[in-house]
Amino acid sequence: MASQDSTDKFPNFLEAMASIYRPLPSSTDPQLTSWTPPPAAEGHRGRYLWTDGFAVVNFLTLYNLTHETRYVTFARNLITAVHSILGYTRDGTSRLPGATEEEPLKGGLRIGKHDESGPDGDGQYFHYLTVWMFALNRFTFVTGEKWYNEQAISMAKAILPKFMTNRAAARPRMFWKLSTDLSSRLVLSEGNLDPIDGYVTYKLLQATHGAGSEVLKEEIALLKKIVDTKVESYGSTDTLDLGMTLWTAHWLVPEEEWAVQLTCRALTCLKRLVESRHFEESTQRRLAFREFGTALGVTSVTTRKSDSGRLCREGELVDDEIRDLPDQICRQWEDAGLVPTPTEQMQGRMAELMPITAVMYASALIPGLMVRQS
Repeated sequence: MASQDSTDKFPNFLEAMASIYRPLPSSTDPQLTSWTPPPAAEGHRGRYLWTDGFAVVNFLTLYNLTHETRYVTFARNLITAVHSILGYTRDGTSRLPGATEEEPLKGGLRIGKHDESGPDGDGQYFHYLTVWMFALNRFTFVTGEKWYNEQAISMAKAILPKFMTNRAAARPRMFWKLSTDLSSRLVLSEGNLDPIDGYVTYKLLQATHGAGSEVLKEEIALLKKIVDTKVESYGSTDTLDLGMTLWTAHWLVPEEEWAVQLTCRALTCLKRLVESRHFEESTQRRLAFREFGTALGVTSVTTRKSDSGRLCREGELVDDEIRDLPDQICRQWEDAGLVPTPTEQMQGRMAELMPITAVMYASALIPGLMVRQS
């Protein structure tokens, strides 16, 4: 059963998802099984990996809330659509190098940027790939269909040697962005969260693979070498970075000390941002989807009540101001008229951002399967 809080937020959650993926056939519609997600304004050929990854998990959350199997169908068909577009070259004529019929994700997945090249052109991001691996993992978690988690594992193994160098060193390093075929490095810097995203996601995939599984043991050990060096120097003023840090770390709190420490550091940074009155500034100078990431991260931490005492040991990091932040963020953007339904007047970049804004708003409203279930 959904909580009263979820029940109150459900209409906006569903409307946000429908605004991007409608029409959503009813359970009795004969066209249900053949439903194909419509192309969104954002993304090459209508598909964008980050947005669709969040959407898959949101559809699974809708299934958990309603027990309507049509939402599993939407999630499954969306996965198929992403694999058939972003798992192929931009002209759609062949799979990405390394991929096969049996292992369609061994070549990774394209971001889905509109432009083929240039500073914001297409390619592959490690942190987008981990979002997709997580979505596949959640599909297996809900349905019990192992194929999806196994494909995520296949991709996890294939892509890490492409994104990581100096693997034998005490401190390997990773690259932010690679070409669509994973053959060249497009951005040489290391993503702030990429090693942490990888470590946590790979552990989830391995745990779902089976009790005592070591299918990703070597990859997890490589990523952990980087994670161990990043916690003490972590700091950020970016709302999405802080939110995703809290969300990623919460999967291993309180089991792993580094995750507890990273959560404390991220909460400290977030408190400074709150105190700077960032969330009181005009919404015209802010980006909604990034702040919905903040809301998701805070909710990931605050809903796990058994851990709150440990998280607060370095001061009252989870106070009422932080606990209220997710609802405050969602209300502000609702009052600004941006969500749950985009206005017809939106054009240009604002219209392109609506898909990612809508799915992340839904995740911020009701995290559902985005957060630990125990």
